[in-house]
Amino acid sequence: MSPVRNRRRVLAVTVSGIVVAALGVLGVTNAMAADAGPITGIGGKCVDVSGADPANGTAVQLWDCNGTNAQRWALDGGAVKALGKCLDVAAASVADGAKVQVYECNGTGAQKWTARSGALVNTGSGKCLDAAGTRLQIWSCTGATNQAWNLPGSTTAPTTAPTAAPTTAPTSVPPAVGKKGVSTWQFPGLSGAVKDVGAKWYYNWGTNNDDMPANAEFVPMIWDENVDTPANLAKVKTEGSTLLGFNEPDMAGQADMTVEQALNLWPDLQGTGMRLGSPAVAYGGDTAGGWLDRFMTGAKQRGLRVDFITVHWYGSDFSDAAVGQFMGYVKAVHDRYNLPVWVTEYGLMNFTGTPRFPNTQQITAFITNSTRQLEAASYVERYAWFSLPAVGDSVDYGLYRDATTPTEAGKAYRAAGS
Repeated sequence: MSPVRNRRRVLAVTVSGIVVAALGVLGVTNAMAADAGPITGIGGKCVDVSGADPANGTAVQLWDCNGTNAQRWALDGGAVKALGKCLDVAAASVADGAKVQVYECNGTGAQKWTARSGALVNTGSGKCLDAAGTRLQIWSCTGATNQAWNLPGSTTAPTTAPTAAPTTAPTSVPPAVGKKGVSTWQFPGLSGAVKDVGAKWYYNWGTNNDDMPANAEFVPMIWDENVDTPANLAKVKTEGSTLLGFNEPDMAGQADMTVEQALNLWPDLQGTGMRLGSPAVAYGGDTAGGWLDRFMTGAKQRGLRVDFITVHWYGSDFSDAAVGQFMGYVKAVHDRYNLPVWVTEYGLMNFTGTPRFPNTQQITAFITNSTRQLEAASYVERYAWFSLPAVGDSVDYGLYRDATTPTEAGKAYRAAGS
């Protein structure tokens, strides 16, 4: 295990131990099934099975509302059903313009739908139900009126899902604070360094900053199952409005949790009523069938809430191509889940080869170019370099030696977002 990763585990246990002695994921749920009725869209027209024909492959269209069974839709466990068939993307296509039809229910992603901020998102493609003409299709989500739908039993598509935990749903927008933040542990000058680098928020992998105060927003974390205690859950609610989920549950030496274990504990985090970030996987956040993908699928099935995706990324290619590799990954994660992204750790490190760290020119160029693109990416809400201290074994990648002495990397990060 690397000293870097071990440090984070020690920090999380230590900070949280002080207290002991966080689409949204919006599934179309079973609770809504009783509210069968019309789905209305642009111009007040209804989603309609053409010719009231239940045959596989019958077109789904936008039509004048007439109260027939061809326009009576039941929302059931992620499926949208009429005439005994499911709303389906033809050939399970993920392309813009793929046509929508009814087809025998088979539980595939082509027939799974999520209600999000007035839109109906097909989870197999990440695309929105779209009424560009009479025949309905899927298209990249734009927020336009031709992608806005009123679901049965509601005046607008719901923006929250029923949950197992009693909670007040958080705001769907992030707190009004800048994107740039830092991950940090305690070191001399921490508070001054947070201020000097211009970080608007910070976190320490723990539940509180009682021993690490700084003039920026603190965001707490529930590291793993051992930190998920009533005392810690009560404490994080006093720290702010946003909570980070489990830290690298896909990796030994970090949270090291199964997907099922994380899903079983998630209602505890949700019960805080805080805006909630997904578990932060160490890698493969964009991979079908990966740890995060299975967690997000399970969250939909259980009606659990995730408000944004958190990711980590470390690159071992120190060339100019690194920024493209990094941002390509971040975008792929966003495109897969269609949720805002927080990059809560990122940097350049080669954990298995040499050189272990980039040289000064490489790290400063990467920071300058990556932060410029992170600031410009509308789907990135926040980002945090790993890490603020440049002391001891972190001198090669850290940002500050003390309160007022940045490394060259620290100078580059200080310039970000200004």
